[in-house]
Amino acid sequence: MRDRTRGGSGFVGRELTRLLGKHGHEVTLISRKPGPGRITWAQLQSDGLPPCDGAVNLSGESILNPMRWWNESYRKDVFSSRIDTTRTLAHAIAASPNPPRSWVLITGVACYKPSLTAEYIEDSEWTPFDLLSRLVKEWEAAALLPENVAQTTKQVVIRPGVVLGRDGGAMKQMLLPFWLGLGGTLGPGTQPFPWIHVRDLAGVIAHSLGPGSSPDGPDVRPGAQVLNGVAPAQNTNYEFTKELGRALGRPTVFPVPAFVLNAMLGSERALVLTHGQRVTPKRTLETGYQYQYPDLGSALKEILFSRR
Repeated sequence: MRDRTRGGSGFVGRELTRLLGKHGHEVTLISRKPGPGRITWAQLQSDGLPPCDGAVNLSGESILNPMRWWNESYRKDVFSSRIDTTRTLAHAIAASPNPPRSWVLITGVACYKPSLTAEYIEDSEWTPFDLLSRLVKEWEAAALLPENVAQTTKQVVIRPGVVLGRDGGAMKQMLLPFWLGLGGTLGPGTQPFPWIHVRDLAGVIAHSLGPGSSPDGPDVRPGAQVLNGVAPAQNTNYEFTKELGRALGRPTVFPVPAFVLNAMLGSERALVLTHGQRVTPKRTLETGYQYQYPDLGSALKEILFSRR
């Protein structure tokens, strides 16, 4: 895994490392700084990719970083932290004398145009329509391997929704206002809210690294296999808000109007919160992956009340 913006040691990376370690796998991070269990980007470029069974890219400057204003510099960081590093890792895989069996890229559902009615599966056609969908297009294109390498290295793209978990992601920012009774819907609340528990996202990634996870069998197909990294349950922002409020025993009567989010975050990235897509993990289920937390009730119960 790589770790420029806390990809490997961040929220999802920690969970994936824990899961892989639990099953006896050794994980090496690609990082800016050397250390135990790490190689640097300079080492990757000079010495090449070390022997490994699978490579995973969890890179990316946070789009919703509240400490940064949404300007041209921030946009460039968002793009480069994903595309440049993905391209570097893909080139290293292609140049390796013994490339890994699997190459997994984590992008997002922003490629699908927000809609209250359209339902997207992995085979749904889409074209870029805004900044973030253009990002996904360039990001996924940067990961594609040459045809000769793709004959032996399985390429998988996982598009997650909002990742929910106790130790990071959206929940970390939402819990305090909800505990204080200040929670509410974001924007209209009617927008779809595609989500996944962090343990299930790690599980889908690990499942993708293994042989034979394709519904078409173990043979490598041209291009990348796309999996929607979302829970089978389909919820709106309103339903998520009410479910979280019930779980905490707190009221949810303070909606955040869209114009406030636009002013705070900038209109381009506020769309992530005020609009949504109805996304179904059709192929993800067909691979045989079994969700630990397929519905909001079970996911929130684990996040809020379980002892690990």
